[in-house]
Amino acid sequence: MGCWQRLLTFGAVSLRVGGGASVPLGGSRVLVCRRQLSGADSETLKQRRAQIMSRGLPKQKPIEGVKQVIVVASGKGGVGKSTTAVNLALALAANDSSKAVGLLDVDVYGPSIPKMMNLKGNPELSQSNLMRPLLNYGIACMSMGFLVEETAPVVWRGLMVMSAIEKLLRQVDWGQLDYLVVDMPPGTGDVQLSVSQNIPISGAVIVSTPQDIALMDARKGAEMFRKVHVPVLGLVQNMSVFQCPKCKHRTHIFGADGARRLARTLDLDVLGDIPLHLNIRETSDTGQPIVFSQPESDELHLQNVEHTMALIRVGFMLPTVCLQGPTAFCCHSLGTFRL
Repeated sequence: MGCWQRLLTFGAVSLRVGGGASVPLGGSRVLVCRRQLSGADSETLKQRRAQIMSRGLPKQKPIEGVKQVIVVASGKGGVGKSTTAVNLALALAANDSSKAVGLLDVDVYGPSIPKMMNLKGNPELSQSNLMRPLLNYGIACMSMGFLVEETAPVVWRGLMVMSAIEKLLRQVDWGQLDYLVVDMPPGTGDVQLSVSQNIPISGAVIVSTPQDIALMDARKGAEMFRKVHVPVLGLVQNMSVFQCPKCKHRTHIFGADGARRLARTLDLDVLGDIPLHLNIRETSDTGQPIVFSQPESDELHLQNVEHTMALIRVGFMLPTVCLQGPTAFCCHSLGTFRL
């Protein structure tokens, strides 16, 4: 059983010695009070600590009209997180045309969604003064990239960034969405905490290359979501292998199966492997994501992928989304996707 100690020092420093006693230094008077906590007292103290820690945290409020939120994140930049988010949104829409899907880019400093989704222009305002998402390939999209010039850097301090995130979360007229895929910025800082604490999130997908340097930060990203009580659906291993288009020799440029080892360490599922392939890069750069532009291409039929992932419950069971056939980018990438 733990002990509660209160040390009252009058005047100066005290030196604590064995048995919990204190030796006054320089004539100071020191009083040490020790009280053994009962089981009930200990539980009460834990509850009190939890209340104090929760003070000042925002209360989660759903985004109006949005049923489920899936965040795509990684601790490291440049690992293909935005490419995964874009193709995941398109795969969800392609799998079931009755489902409405949105894509939110909360990377304020480096928004990628406008280019990847081939969208330009400023959002219109609704009668209620909310921004209307831009639409392409059947996906409603919102990004900071629609609000600033393409070449203009966003040189903002934290408070301005948080204000922008609040507007992207609360001042967008999404209509009715079944899924909102959120492309998160790299890292585990203010934006990640703000999104996680302000809206209920059904689950997080962590993207990483097999490289050790990327995996170090991917682990931090997964642990961050666990700390804020967001279910981690699993890891996507991007750029897993390169196959020479001429001789077909396969090379693991960034290492082999690094994400699988990390997944075992964290007791998570590997949702799939995405190869390092020219077509995936080119279609992303030209604003024609590969799930939309080349749904039957060989690059979408990924290798060494889990075909089913563990059922994940988030307070209630969502309909199963079985991504198969032309949506193989995320199907063999996400297996049987159930939140």
